[in-house]
Amino acid sequence: MDSRRSFLKKTGKGTLFSTMVLASSSAYPFSLLARREKTSGNMRIGIIGAENSHTIGFGKMFNIDKKFPGFEVKYVWGETEEFAIRAMKEGNIPNMVSDPVDMLGKIDALIVDHRHAKYHLEAATPFVEAGIPTFIDKPFCYRVSEGKKFLAMARKAGTPVTSFSSILQSDATFDIKKQLESLGEFNHIVSMGPADIESKYGGIFFYGVHIVEPLLFLFGENISKVRISSNEKNATANLAYDDGKLATLIFKNMSRGWETFIETKEGLIKLESSVKERDPTRNYVDMVEMFRTGKEPRSHQSILSGVAVLEALEKSVITGDWVDVPDID
Repeated sequence: MDSRRSFLKKTGKGTLFSTMVLASSSAYPFSLLARREKTSGNMRIGIIGAENSHTIGFGKMFNIDKKFPGFEVKYVWGETEEFAIRAMKEGNIPNMVSDPVDMLGKIDALIVDHRHAKYHLEAATPFVEAGIPTFIDKPFCYRVSEGKKFLAMARKAGTPVTSFSSILQSDATFDIKKQLESLGEFNHIVSMGPADIESKYGGIFFYGVHIVEPLLFLFGENISKVRISSNEKNATANLAYDDGKLATLIFKNMSRGWETFIETKEGLIKLESSVKERDPTRNYVDMVEMFRTGKEPRSHQSILSGVAVLEALEKSVITGDWVDVPDID
């Protein structure tokens, strides 16, 4: 099975191949219109990346539990052959490819599911250029500058692309957003959840995305600077809003779960949802709806805003100083 390094080289070749296909075709067989007119057979999904347990979960959801009739994971590429075979066996995925670009022409939608965000965009590029709607698992990417170029390419190609934390794209978080509209004035924000600033899968990027993306959705994206504080394995972060609000993030390392509190005139309030999560959950419903219709569930700006904050937090891990959030415009 190819290593990640050879995978990236081959993905570059796939980019050239897909560009040639599009340039030589006047019919644009991968256009949004063509996908929307697909009326027979299952919508075929391919997955790049099998190290993450999510890949097995996708296989079970689509192929075994059949939560979305008409959708099926048909192909998988793994970082190692062992990862791919495990995903095939436990997720009932029928086909494995040795080169991801072998899926071109064989799938109608793509999921990119590496554990480290630095591999995501290069893996997705030939498919997005070819018009294949693509979901990129969290975090979307590792650098804002790369994300901007990628999304500009996707817009030019007319290909729907999205990425989100499952904590963000949940009925619970959307319900809390509605509640905030009637809570009146509040000031300090405290949010906590599991994260490891030293994770080999991108440090704060790997699980920090589950805290950062909901925070931006609930309270706004106008964060100007951030700072990490740490004491051995324990770490917190401060995020400064342009309007004077301060959000404090507490990174759990002994328990799971995500909680958010705000300070109001009546005291500290825990934000809790009053709705029951649907089955399948909102994050999967929104992903599949994008595959089906081409409608992206969130803006490109909101995707990049989260990456920008994570990138600034990563720099502050090293310096311990306040770091300005990079511009996404």
